[in-house]
Amino acid sequence: MQHALATVLALVLSVMPAAAAELIMVEQKGCSYCIAWMDTIGPIYPKSPEGRFAPLRVVNIRDGAPDGVRYARPVNFTPTFILVEDGTELGRIEGYPGEDFFWGLLDMLLKRTTDYAGTG
Repeated sequence: MQHALATVLALVLSVMPAAAAELIMVEQKGCSYCIAWMDTIGPIYPKSPEGRFAPLRVVNIRDGAPDGVRYARPVNFTPTFILVEDGTELGRIEGYPGEDFFWGLLDMLLKRTTDYAGTG
């Protein structure tokens, strides 16, 4: 029974897509644009096609890059959204230009740097 369960689990894991891309949000305490993003986009991001493709990780600007991640250049503004794959920065969105612009910029970044196909 255990062997059969292990075989099924291995099969399921082999056909699941790897979560290679990740979106890192660099924030800091008191950042009004960070708060605005968290209020408007934060709750829906994980449920969006973009969020499923590139899950979000929030880090504080003072902490630097997370372990295993290399930024292409220093982060000077918050929020900064950094798309990474295998620990390497693929691109970034600096600032939060509002909900409509954010989704469009993220869609372009994902399509330009990954195999993300989008929703339409």
